[in-house]
This record gives sequence, C-alpha cells and structure tokens, in this order.
Amino acid sequence: MNRVILFVIISLSICACHKIEKKDREDSFEQEQSSSEKTGIYGNYVDTGYEQRAEGFDWVAVTVRQGDNETIDISVRSRADKKRPTCTFDALAYKRDKNTYEAVYNGKRIVFEFNDTRITISTEDPNDINVLNFFCNGGASLGGTYKKIDGALDRNQIDLTTFSKVLNLQGIGFNVSSIEKNDTNTLTIFTFGLERRDYNETFNIEGEAVVNAEVEDLNSDGSPELFVYTKTLDSSAYGRVYAFSVNNKKSMSQVYFKPTSENDNINEGYNGQDSFSVVENSFMQRFPIYKKEGNKTIPTGKIRQVSYKLVEGEAMRQLKVDGMTEYETNYN
Repeated sequence: MNRVILFVIISLSICACHKIEKKDREDSFEQEQSSSEKTGIYGNYVDTGYEQRAEGFDWVAVTVRQGDNETIDISVRSRADKKRPTCTFDALAYKRDKNTYEAVYNGKRIVFEFNDTRITISTEDPNDINVLNFFCNGGASLGGTYKKIDGALDRNQIDLTTFSKVLNLQGIGFNVSSIEKNDTNTLTIFTFGLERRDYNETFNIEGEAVVNAEVEDLNSDGSPELFVYTKTLDSSAYGRVYAFSVNNKKSMSQVYFKPTSENDNINEGYNGQDSFSVVENSFMQRFPIYKKEGNKTIPTGKIRQVSYKLVEGEAMRQLKVDGMTEYETNYN
C-alpha cells in the first residue's frame, strides 16, 4: 500500500514539474517574441536635441535599414535647415551577433550595439575613438547613444543627402553623394587629385537608392576603380552597379556593367536582392536563387556567387563574368 501511495505522489510531482517547465518555456518564448517585436532594430534613432528641435536645438539621427541576411545599412544625418549639417555618415555594417554590427573605416572597427530601443555607436578599440569625429564638424562625434522613435524624421529640418562617402586610393580621392530633391534622386560623383581633369558628373537614379561605394585597383595597373552600388526601392531590391576606372591617374571614365536581368549567363533564377563587394582584386556579386511553382516565385535556399574581372572593351572597359558558384544557405 505504501508503495502505491509513493508511486502516485512521484507521478503527480513529475506531471506538475512538466507543466511548470512547459509554462516557463511558453512564457519565455512569449517574452522573447514580444521583446523582439518591440525592439526590432530597423528604424530611426535620435539624440537628445531632437525633442527640442522646435526651440532651435541642433540634433543628429541614425537611420537603420535592412541590408542582406548579414548586413544593415547605417545612415547618420542631422539638422540642416539653419546651418551646415553636423554629422554625415553612411556605412554597410556586418553582423557580429544578434545585437551587434560593425563597419570598418581606414582599418578602424566602428561598432553599433542595439539594446532595447537604443543604439550605441563606439569603436572596438577605445584608442580609435577619434575616428568618429571625422564625419562631423564643430568638434561633434558620431559616438554616443541614440533613442528610437516611431515614424519618420522631421523632413523640414533634416539633411536631404541620402548617401555621402569620401574615398581615397593611390593618391586619388572620390566624393560620392546622393540627394533627394523635388521628388528626384540623383547620384553625384566628383574626384580630386587627377592630373589632367577631375571628374564631376550627376546621374538621375530615380527609383533607386545608393547603398554603398568602394574603391580598389581591380586590374592592378596603379590607378583605382570606383564602384557605387544601388538597389531599386521596390520589394525585389534589384541591384545596379555604377563603375568607373581611372586612366593612368589622369582622367576617369565609366565602366560597363551588364544588368543581371539581361545577362543570360548568370540570371537563371534571379529575382533581385543582390549585393556587391570588392574582395581583394575581385568584384563579387551574390543573390538568392528562386524557382517557379505555379504562379509563385519561391526561394530555393541557394545563393549564387558571381565573380567579375575588369577587361578592355571596344568603347570602354567592362566588368566581365569570370566565375560562378552556388552554395546552400539557411535563409529561405
């Protein structure tokens, strides 16, 4: 009899423990899910001056947009209706962990840490903190903590420059900027340091947004190439490359890049969402591969990686496909 009673007590205890553990797991999941929904990292973050902008206070804001699976687009802008903008900065930041991303500028690692509804900008090495002053004027710095807000930033005050980056290589400088004005988005590129004549051109990029710019001597001829990456503003986010090559440090001319949708050698299963980068002396493109199932276009779970080389063309230099690989990914 005693054995029966003991068995019943043990059984009830085990059931109770299982229920408690299950409830704890469910509560933990709900809290985590609620926290995740509440603290999604995309959006706009502002410093303390933003709340007092009506009184004339200066302010700086950080906008975080979705990149590809492992990146985010960081854009820092400030008030520009009364004086020169305080800070201007754009970068593609790479994921370190679920709360931390980093970008590299001149070999210095800039860290973006997300915590609840805030973002903190710092450097990995405290000795590199002065690099955050480079993108600001008047003694200001990108460094610090910014609070997330709902909705858009004040369009009547904010700097309308949608992208800005200054690059240097082999003694040649490149200023790349994009501005949205009168419902038109433009890309402007000008150089400094060319021996014969500097390049200064503006392109209409309506329906596109600049996401990054890089320089590299792709053909190892002692003069750099400039690559500006844009994506369309629709959900497919089709990528485009504006490429330029410096000619013996004397002048600069445009490089032809065939749109992926028109390139039958690589475009099977292409549906946008591509990203570009320069890896050592190779120009790389990556995009997810899709397939048709009835009326739907669905991801296959594979990524296509395409490498290009810079070659001489009849009218201009061009980026030509040099290799292609595919690999599985966990992102579907």
